[in-house]
Amino acid sequence: MTENVEIIDRILRYKGFFEIVRYRFRHRLFAGGWSGEIEREVFERGHAVAVLPYDPAADAVVLIEQFRIGALAAGFPPWQVEIVAGIIEEGEAIEAVARRETMEEAGAVLSTLVPICRYLVSPGGASESVAVYCGRVDSHNLGGIHGLPHENEDIRVEVVPFAKAMAELNAGRITNAICIIALQWLALNHERLRGEWR
Repeated sequence: MTENVEIIDRILRYKGFFEIVRYRFRHRLFAGGWSGEIEREVFERGHAVAVLPYDPAADAVVLIEQFRIGALAAGFPPWQVEIVAGIIEEGEAIEAVARRETMEEAGAVLSTLVPICRYLVSPGGASESVAVYCGRVDSHNLGGIHGLPHENEDIRVEVVPFAKAMAELNAGRITNAICIIALQWLALNHERLRGEWR
């Protein structure tokens, strides 16, 4: 694949909580030959893992809610209903991050972890990918406020019956893409997963 793309240069334009990198490149065309030189900025956030905690005995999911500045800037409600998620640091195993983030953000211990998918968040301008999982939990006694204060996390945890989560999803009240993807997967695999995990 790399023989079909030529990176002319890569320049770091901004480095803060995230990075913005300017690429100059060209690529092979479907009709043959090469494109002209193209310049694009890419938002470099790293890669993430997300987990939908599911309790088959209670038939409930564990959802979180927290403030998101990007949602506010886009005109959406800034407190977003989400699933557990976190950035994968260099050298970290994806499943280890999934387990750590589930404990930090929801106070839950994962027993089983099933991969859902890995997808690109916005490939036209960002390099971020998300590995999405469904994780088996015991939701008894879960809830409350969680997160790491030194990361400015203020996360509300709620155990939501599967039917209610589906109603919220179908009514369009969940606007976070990772959460939508995970809940739609659970809707498609609900009966099978309950049978396997009970």
